[in-house]
Amino acid sequence: MNINPDKSGQEALISVRGLEKHFAGGKIKALNGVDADIMRGEVVVVIGPSGSGKSTFLRCLNLLDRPTAGEVIFEGVNLASGGVNINLHRQRMGMVFQHFNLFPHMTILRNMTIAPIKLKHVPPEQARQDALELLERVGLRNRADAYPNQLSGGQKQRVAIVRALNMKPDVMLFDEPTSALDPEMVGEVLDVMKQLARSGMTMVVVTHEMGFAREVGDRVIFMDSGKIVEQGTPQEIFTAARNPRTQSFLSKII
Repeated sequence: MNINPDKSGQEALISVRGLEKHFAGGKIKALNGVDADIMRGEVVVVIGPSGSGKSTFLRCLNLLDRPTAGEVIFEGVNLASGGVNINLHRQRMGMVFQHFNLFPHMTILRNMTIAPIKLKHVPPEQARQDALELLERVGLRNRADAYPNQLSGGQKQRVAIVRALNMKPDVMLFDEPTSALDPEMVGEVLDVMKQLARSGMTMVVVTHEMGFAREVGDRVIFMDSGKIVEQGTPQEIFTAARNPRTQSFLSKII
């Protein structure tokens, strides 16, 4: 695994322009004119108070929430335009949620192989071998034949991560992946995410884990009231934030 990938010559993998998402007939503007670029190989960490639009922004990237207005351009294709087969593009966007979303009636191995086999037509034996190698990477190969209810929360989330990786995505989206875990399980999930970041995977991470943002992020985006208020390197945001709203938020959590 390449621990220090070369991120020079980056290109925008995802470009967002004028992104808006309204609820309640337009009364609630969860996103209010967001512009952002996610560069290939970059780790972008999105922070902000509850209700600031972080998760809505993430869910709009793969149209789990369909934008009210604006563009989401992924690998040159505007996903928000009509006539796009969004399911094909989602195959290249891995997503990890707060609550794992594993199929409870399937073994861990089956959870990991069903999508590559059915959606990408990967030969079953190849999908199985890929899954076992990924489980080995996160220390769970011996749990391949277990069911989700036999795993701890941290183990389930590690499985959810490598399940998404088994689709060989171009980008990984994480929606507060540690928020539903007991405190002692957070570290094991963050360790997997750090390993993934060091391998060069493009990642967009919504999180309240400021230590992770400091250590792993290439760029930190601070959102509030449906807008990007400030963004920069972890050093710029955590030690020299310029916007008073960013400063106020960080003063309460650091």
